[in-house]
Amino acid sequence: MSGESFERYFRMIRDDRHSRPSGRLWCPAADVYRTADGWIVKVDLAGIKPSDVEVTVDGDVLRVSGSRRDGTCGEGGSHYQLEITYSRFEKMIQFPRSIEHVQIERDYSDGLLTLRLREEQGHAKAAQR
Repeated sequence: MSGESFERYFRMIRDDRHSRPSGRLWCPAADVYRTADGWIVKVDLAGIKPSDVEVTVDGDVLRVSGSRRDGTCGEGGSHYQLEITYSRFEKMIQFPRSIEHVQIERDYSDGLLTLRLREEQGHAKAAQR
């Protein structure tokens, strides 16, 4: 690498610190547990306000989506290092059968969204047949 190329490479690295990452969609980690009366889904949503989370059901798919925003660095500021993704997120979990008739209870604590999906008695018995 020539001296000019080397200098241009380091200039690009320094300049990159002043730009924000693209608004790419990211997918949070999730755990899914089967229980006697339905399912438990835990989604890792650190730094996200509960009001910024949407939970929907379509057939056999549970969709958790929303956005994580960075309010730390205002206009005119710059950053030194960015590793946390601040943008829209979406997690889709497909179940072995329809979950449209489940009751969903939410609990959000310490950055962890826990959803308890309880099957209604009539639908649970019909699904077992």
